Amino acid sequence: MSIKENLNKIKSSLPQHVTLVAVSKTKPISDLMEAYHAGQRIFGENKIQEMVEKHEKMPKDIQWHIIGHVQKNKVKYMASFVSLIHGVDNFGLLAEINKQAIKHNRIIECLLQIKIASEESKFGMTPNEASNLLQSKTFSELKNLKITGLMGMATFTEDEHQIKNEFDFLKQSFEDLKSLESFNFKPEIISMGMSGDYHLAIACGSTMIRVGSSIFGERNYN
Repeated sequence: MSIKENLNKIKSSLPQHVTLVAVSKTKPISDLMEAYHAGQRIFGENKIQEMVEKHEKMPKDIQWHIIGHVQKNKVKYMASFVSLIHGVDNFGLLAEINKQAIKHNRIIECLLQIKIASEESKFGMTPNEASNLLQSKTFSELKNLKITGLMGMATFTEDEHQIKNEFDFLKQSFEDLKSLESFNFKPEIISMGMSGDYHLAIACGSTMIRVGSSIFGERNYN
């Protein structure tokens, strides 16, 4: 099946309230343009340099999401155009995003990454840490960013019961933190679910899925 056919198949199965992020990391611009011509406008990359290069060469009505772990010293390269930063898991990173957003006179939207997986390799904060952050005076002083929801990555496992528990945990965390809404915390997005488990994620309350291989085929890391 072509990229266009893959996209249409996935989109036709999604509820209206779920946003599809096409995860295009390691894929050539020709593949992204095929998805673009099929109507896709939201692309997710996990390396800032790669995203910057694609942004420079592609149409300007694309929304670029960075979904990988973000290093503070790289924020400046994407601050002028990034639409959503998925994996924010500490205050230092938020402060840097705010600083760079001020330089470009914009408000950058972010998701707080909650650690839901059992794997040590996954990044993220606990719901308690997120709660403390959102209620802190230092956070309230960040005027050029907006936290629009939460993001989580489930354990890489075949155990659907475990994955469901992790998704449920993120949904519950979202519900618990919602009461802390403020001018720079407007919780609307629950970003969870990838190619292998997005149907389950949606059933558990996801409003944004990150799908790569089901659209573009397997990734090429060579």
